[in-house]
Amino acid sequence: MLIISSREFRQNQRVYFEKVDKGEQIIVQRGKDKAYALTPVNEDDVYFNAEMVERIKESIKQVEEGKVKRISTPEGISDLLGL
Repeated sequence: MLIISSREFRQNQRVYFEKVDKGEQIIVQRGKDKAYALTPVNEDDVYFNAEMVERIKESIKQVEEGKVKRISTPEGISDLLGL
């Protein structure tokens, strides 16, 4: 693990991003009590990836077609969730 200052990071961002891409852990220290970990983000880390967008579109289509289940009681929610 490598700990660097925010100033060092700003001056050499490319170097540190490349190190993270190769698996090295980099911590950027900002002041005395703040630190940040550099972590690469991949498609699975993004909540609205292509699969999620498709699932949302399919859900909207089901609602438009009336394929919904209306629940109005706490018991109905429990039944739906299998509790």
